[in-house]
Amino acid sequence: MIGSNIPKLDLHGENSDTARILINEFISDNLKIGNYKILIVHGIGTGTIKKVTQEVLKRDNRVENFYIDFFNIGCTIVELKK
Repeated sequence: MIGSNIPKLDLHGENSDTARILINEFISDNLKIGNYKILIVHGIGTGTIKKVTQEVLKRDNRVENFYIDFFNIGCTIVELKK
């Protein structure tokens, strides 16, 4: 399970367009300060925000790897390129 010190972005209540913007900004901000592992909380719900999250991460060349948190399927762990 990921520790509490990992930066988190909570997308609950956001629409797809806003989620895309927030994810991109979150990645940029964390790279600037040297955080290479981040957590995106998309929830379970209908799966729309999870799908958007995965689409954004798949296309972003700053992302090394991403996967669903084994202990919380409503979260995606993202490893950024150094």
